[in-house]
Amino acid sequence: MPDLPTGDVLAVLAIGLGASLLIGVPGAVALRMLRRHSIVVHLTVLLTVTVLAVLAGVVGAAQAMFLSVHDRDVVLLVLAASGAVSLAVGWWLGARLARQAVWADQLRQRERQAEANRRELVAWVSHDLRTPLAGLRAMAEALEDGVVADRATVADYHRRIRAETDRMTQLVDDLFELSRINAGALRLSLRRVPLAEVVSDALASAEPLARARGIRLVAAERGWPLVTASEPELARIIGNLLRNAIRFTPYDGVVQVSAGRDGAAAWLAVHDTCGGIPEADLPRVFDVAFRGETARSPAPAGPPRAQARVGPAYLPAWAGPGRPEPPPAGGGLGLAIVRGLVEAHGGRVEVANAGPGCRFLVHLPAAG
Repeated sequence: MPDLPTGDVLAVLAIGLGASLLIGVPGAVALRMLRRHSIVVHLTVLLTVTVLAVLAGVVGAAQAMFLSVHDRDVVLLVLAASGAVSLAVGWWLGARLARQAVWADQLRQRERQAEANRRELVAWVSHDLRTPLAGLRAMAEALEDGVVADRATVADYHRRIRAETDRMTQLVDDLFELSRINAGALRLSLRRVPLAEVVSDALASAEPLARARGIRLVAAERGWPLVTASEPELARIIGNLLRNAIRFTPYDGVVQVSAGRDGAAAWLAVHDTCGGIPEADLPRVFDVAFRGETARSPAPAGPPRAQARVGPAYLPAWAGPGRPEPPPAGGGLGLAIVRGLVEAHGGRVEVANAGPGCRFLVHLPAAG
């Protein structure tokens, strides 16, 4: 305890308490009024209130003759210097804490979105596996029970079983590719690739599916640049975009592919006649498992007509002889894979509604 009379001790305590209340109460009100501001503002106000409370206490003690003029001036100089440093450090720490808080909030949002995407992915993949498996089982039972016996129908069922097996294999391949992208395990062998050759091969592969669905594939005659890319991954990007366009383009529609160069970047555009994508869904088109409740529905294969069911009543609607192939299935992974592969090349992909459909635009590094 200081060697002071009890009365002086009580007086000094009263001065300190009064000064603290005089500055602290308005400071608390200010903090409450500024509660929606950043943590930098809060720390600055808090440090300012603390320094001013000490300063008010010192001035009050000096006025009560407990401090000499010399001691008062020394204390005020110390407070001024330490207060300035404290405010500067507080501002810096506040800014750092604010950035960390923003990063933490963004991380939590990404984690929540990733968890939602995982749940949605599991739901979609489960659906996309159950649906063809139900059809396979129905056809297998029909063959086993002798419900279908004529050679043409049996051959058609065998073809359908093989097609569904291929589609499920494609779904599993998509899952594996997406897991490689997300895990950072993708290894690209970059080289100069003629974009025209890769697009030509992709169009040739997609032509049977497009022809079966009455869709024309059109490619620009010139303007095809060289790109710096890994050819297998580039082929997958183009193939996924073409399958997506064919899936949603109606009978007698057109899918156009064009390309060009813009400075150091090359671009590839796939333009379909799907009818467009709802504006609210455009930002999420490339999200894993996203198809959108209001998004495009797969276009029916063949011209508009009444399509009577053929074959046993318990078979899926597409499982009759002579019926067109069902639209290529997807687990909402194709466009997510496109984005992952494009970004792995240092490029970007975007989508916008254009004319009677939508336009997917891929930007990749152009080869010198």
